Amino acid sequence: MPNKYLKRHSLLEIVKIAVTVIGLSACHCTVENEKNLIPEGIRIVVLGTIQDGGSPHIGCNKDCCKNLFTNPDQQRKVVCLGLIDYQNKKTWLIEATPDISAQLKMLKQFSNFKEAATPDGIFISHAHIGHYTGLMYLGKEALGAQNSPVFAMPRLKTYFETNGPWSQLVAQNNISLVGLKSDSSIALSKTLSITPILVPHRDEYSETVGFIINGPTKSALFIPDINKWAIWGKSITDEISKVDYAFLDATFYDGIEINSRNISEIPHPFVVESLKLFAPLSLKERNKIHFIHFNHTNPLLNPLSKASKQVEKMGTHRAKIGEIFEL
Repeated sequence: MPNKYLKRHSLLEIVKIAVTVIGLSACHCTVENEKNLIPEGIRIVVLGTIQDGGSPHIGCNKDCCKNLFTNPDQQRKVVCLGLIDYQNKKTWLIEATPDISAQLKMLKQFSNFKEAATPDGIFISHAHIGHYTGLMYLGKEALGAQNSPVFAMPRLKTYFETNGPWSQLVAQNNISLVGLKSDSSIALSKTLSITPILVPHRDEYSETVGFIINGPTKSALFIPDINKWAIWGKSITDEISKVDYAFLDATFYDGIEINSRNISEIPHPFVVESLKLFAPLSLKERNKIHFIHFNHTNPLLNPLSKASKQVEKMGTHRAKIGEIFEL
């Protein structure tokens, strides 16, 4: 963004313009005043909150989707986080979704210092369509990126190397694969690191991980997909206690919304189960929780729904696109 533009507009105005360009409202940012928008430090920005299939969902004729085909909601992007390091002028993407074009534009607008279209790295949690297929837009048919770093666990890395069209991205140096190891931190700067942690999920083509993001003063946990909290080798409540923000799987609010599907084929912790599990926690701990990865049927997509009000009553939150969290 040119310096003359910065001189003519306050930073608050710039962010309002940036989010307006991509169809958002500045009120979705978790900022209380202009001072909070000063471009320094390290921030997480929520770039998407929807489950892999998006919203509207292919083939859906229910009330949750039917009007969205003719009147799209620009806030409904597939689950994704952005990392912005203002001091070192670097950005990273967590997940490469089918909405990557809009999400990279949004990340660039929020960072306001970056000229390149691609971030300094992309972290992928697992090989389900909403989390990695955006990489195809880095290929020769679209961006034609050069050696864009993509961080992946061992099985996922092998999957990219040995299966087209992803292997073409590797062979033509559109992406440069960087191996990850569970519970082993990757230092992105002197004050920022990210650590993958294995979680149980439907691992058809790759393992599945969540990410712990450690900044200079605060930290975040990101687990968009897990089968059930109870079968994980770690205690989710213990993990929440170690961080300042927890972005957690909220694919389905309860079993009623998916009565047409076999839940054993698509296991996730229902939000009602998570709320019951988190109920004994202190309000301070519950306040860390930001539910994310909403299926198109999830009533949490409606901020006025009974489900949304219940989440708010518990002191937990629904993640919203454009929200900013300081690390």
